[in-house]
Amino acid sequence: MQPAPEPPPPPLEPPPLEPSPTVEAPAPVARPGYLFLGIVSLVSLVADLGTKFWAEKTLQIGDTPAPKQIIKGVFGFILAKNKGGAWGLLQNHSEKIRKPFFVIVSVLAIVFIVSLYRRLSPAQTALKWGLPLVLGGALGNLVDRVRYGYVIDFIDFQATWENVPHHWPTFNVADIAICVGVALMALDMLSGKKLAPAALPPAPPAPAPELPPAS
Repeated sequence: MQPAPEPPPPPLEPPPLEPSPTVEAPAPVARPGYLFLGIVSLVSLVADLGTKFWAEKTLQIGDTPAPKQIIKGVFGFILAKNKGGAWGLLQNHSEKIRKPFFVIVSVLAIVFIVSLYRRLSPAQTALKWGLPLVLGGALGNLVDRVRYGYVIDFIDFQATWENVPHHWPTFNVADIAICVGVALMALDMLSGKKLAPAALPPAPPAPAPELPPAS
């Protein structure tokens, strides 16, 4: 008798599929909200406009100046109407040039600050405070330029250094807010902190490996 034929080998089973690696979407970056920007800017604006209102009512009686000395020969209040910019910029130019120039510059600065604020990373604390301070100060001086055509200054400071007197140009609370804000922005730049990158869409899942054909 012939031996019985051997049964055919069982078909090869495909190897088990390995689960494709899960690609986690990057965690959303917590950026500062506009509420903080609005509150700090509003506080700066109200402080500036309020002190200017006080200066107009207190430091001039009719057409007669009524300056106040706080520290004789060093610090005081005197009402001044600054038609130019910082350090007398465009002081001697006509109103047709000054007003449009400063209004356009102020509006561009406001747009830049608002657009930059939403890109801050949580670690940029100095810039988080600096931008709204600059925004509030810019708004305060912009209100003056639109309303009067000049900026109201009233803080007068002078000092003597090595027997040489130094008399700073008269300034206001808006100028203080802008200077502090710019200093905080410079501090942020020197610290090397970067703006938060824009949120990226999640990567697509890896394709499943191809199975070998069954024998």
